[in-house]
Amino acid sequence: MCLRHGSFSAGPTGVPGDGHFPARTVGGAAGPVGVAPAFLRAPGEARLIAPTRSGGGHRRSSRHRLGPAVRAREPVDRGTPVDVAYRIVRLEEQLERAERADEELRRREADAVRGHR
Repeated sequence: MCLRHGSFSAGPTGVPGDGHFPARTVGGAAGPVGVAPAFLRAPGEARLIAPTRSGGGHRRSSRHRLGPAVRAREPVDRGTPVDVAYRIVRLEEQLERAERADEELRRREADAVRGHR
């Protein structure tokens, strides 16, 4: 399970067995990560994410989508409101993606410079 690089993308993706497939109910997902189901419902209720829903309208979660909840739990435990903690996590994720993209561009640039010598 990728807890460091969770994503806020909505909608069912992946196939059964991969980390993006929304195979777990909110209640079934909450226990393994040590939070109450309400904690996993909070970002959808705050309209921070659009929860994945089953055909019957029940919230579903994937292992991939549990990452932000795990990351937000510590600030929430220290008193940060849930919506603020999720926004912080989202900004951290955006920064991590930007840093990875920057690193890749620098690597390509260095390879191009070496190739022109």
